[in-house]
Amino acid sequence: MRNHFLFYLSSVLVLILFQSTTTLAQAPAPAPSGPANITKILEKAGQFTTLLRLLSITQVGDQMNTQLNNTNQGLTIFAPTDNAFSSLKSGTLNSLSDQQKVELVQFHVIPSFLSTSNFQTVSNPLRTQAGNSNSGQFPLNVTTSGNQVNVSTGIVDATIGNTIYTDNQLAVYLVDKVLLPLSIFAPAAPAPAPGLAKKPKKKSPVADGPSSDDGTTADASVAIGVNVHGWVVGFAGVIGVVTAFSL
Repeated sequence: MRNHFLFYLSSVLVLILFQSTTTLAQAPAPAPSGPANITKILEKAGQFTTLLRLLSITQVGDQMNTQLNNTNQGLTIFAPTDNAFSSLKSGTLNSLSDQQKVELVQFHVIPSFLSTSNFQTVSNPLRTQAGNSNSGQFPLNVTTSGNQVNVSTGIVDATIGNTIYTDNQLAVYLVDKVLLPLSIFAPAAPAPAPGLAKKPKKKSPVADGPSSDDGTTADASVAIGVNVHGWVVGFAGVIGVVTAFSL
C-alpha cells in the first residue's frame, strides 16, 4: 500500500513539473523597447499642446522620430510649455510663414545628445537643426550658474526646468520661454521720424547777389551796395568822356 502511495505521489510531482515547464516555455518573451517617440513623450508629460501642434503641422516631429530610428547621433529638445507660448504677443505664431514655423521648431532641437552635466562644458554657440549658429542668424548660448542652466537667443533668456525624458540618446528638457531666433524675430531698424529731415534754406530774393560759404545768398544790402557802386563808377565815366570831348 505504501509503495502504491509513493508511486502515485511521484507521478503527481512529475506531472506538475512537466506542466510548469510547458507553461514557461510557451510564455512570450518581453518585447524589446523600441526607439523613443517624441510625440508620445510630450503627450504623456502634458502641458505641451502648442508644441505638439507645431511638431505636427511642420512635420518636424516625424523627422526627429525617423532620425532617432536610423542614427545613433542622438537629439536634445528644449520644450516650451503651453504657458510659454501663451506669453507671446497675440498673433505671433499666425504671423509666421510655413518656413519660419519650421525654423522656429528646429531652433529648439540640438542634433546631439546633451546630458545635464554636458551643459557645464558645452561650446557656445550651440548648433541647432535650424541652421549654422556661427552665421549669426540662429545663435543659441547656454550658461550655467550652480545647478541652474540658462539658454539665450539674443532676444530672450530662458531657464531649463525639469528633465522630461532621457535615455542616453534623447534628452527632452522643459524651458519656461519660447526660444525666438534672431533671423525671424530681430527688431527692424526704426524709420526716421517725420518732420525731422533737414529742410533746405531758402535763397535770398536778390538773385544776382554773391553766395556765402554755406551756399545761401549774401545779405541784400551788400548786393545793393555793389549795384550802387557800379552805377556811380559808370556815371563818373560818362562825365569824364563828356568833359574830354568839350576840351
